[in-house]
Amino acid sequence: MYISPQSQIGSDLILIFGPGLLAFLVAFTLTPWFHRLLVKLKLGKQIREHALSGEKATIFSELHAKKTGTPSMGGILIWGSILAVVLFSRLLSSAGLFNYSLLNRKETWIPLFTLVTCGILGAIDDYINVKGIGKNKGMSAKFKFLWLAIFSAVGAWWFYSKLGFDSINIPIPGIENLYVGIWYIPIFIFVIIATANAVNFTDGLDGLASGLLIMSFAAFGLIAYFKGLLILAALCAVICGALTAFLWFNVPPAKFYMGDTGSLALGATLGVIAMLTDQTIVLAIIGFIFVVETLSIILQLFWKKVFKRKLFLIAPIHHHFEKQGLAEFTIVMRFWIIGAIMTATGTILAILNLE
Repeated sequence: MYISPQSQIGSDLILIFGPGLLAFLVAFTLTPWFHRLLVKLKLGKQIREHALSGEKATIFSELHAKKTGTPSMGGILIWGSILAVVLFSRLLSSAGLFNYSLLNRKETWIPLFTLVTCGILGAIDDYINVKGIGKNKGMSAKFKFLWLAIFSAVGAWWFYSKLGFDSINIPIPGIENLYVGIWYIPIFIFVIIATANAVNFTDGLDGLASGLLIMSFAAFGLIAYFKGLLILAALCAVICGALTAFLWFNVPPAKFYMGDTGSLALGATLGVIAMLTDQTIVLAIIGFIFVVETLSIILQLFWKKVFKRKLFLIAPIHHHFEKQGLAEFTIVMRFWIIGAIMTATGTILAILNLE
């Protein structure tokens, strides 16, 4: 476990929280302009008419018809602000005005590459959605899955063959890591695809996904710090800063949404950071709500296939509670509370298990 010398604590705090604060200010300042741009370009949310099963999404349309036209693609502002701060740190570092560059080959290149590539994929999907192209008003699930699978496979190969990852950390003190060898590759692919989609599924109520993502990235920033990965910890702070500015405008009633360009990018990046910090199992604890949301969809599809009826009124589960009559704000706050408890639990387990 990395413990910073007392004389270095101040510089570590500046390294981590300085860029995070800057990311917040950049995103917060740009949001009004970006919101007007989205409105001008008529990039408003279109309510999907079909569920994952291909059936008409009648209940969903009923619940969210009022949100039609609300600007989407806010995720571009999030990862755009993150990239701006990272590149700015590089310029300051090159000029000798800042000790570190957040563009670090060992710690941040892979997460940043993930953020941008998945952000572009999501942006294409969002554009298709807002323009109402195709039957489902969005990119097909099969195409997105294929693209994520290819991207994840490349990342898995890099982690296994170049970085030497071949085991899974068990977050219980005294228990050795589980050696998985070449099976690390399919595990990595599963984690990235699952996390990207889980965050995407969760992004269905105002402020829900963004609030949970702030908790998750803050947790992995803390874990990265105690592992001595200071630049990665700073990147997590930058992501939290940009997300916090977005959340300011995303709480109910949301001014705009992050869209797939935000949820897919941030979900995949969260998965990559979890693998980079060797916290695969802890990811499922910290991202407990994301796991529950995904399982609710899987169970719903299974129930309809096997028993020819629904298990939930509508999936994912946050819409089930919404259909039952709970206010959107109430659902979000309660999910945040559960998420905060599980995030704290996962973070403590991870830190206690660090060598």
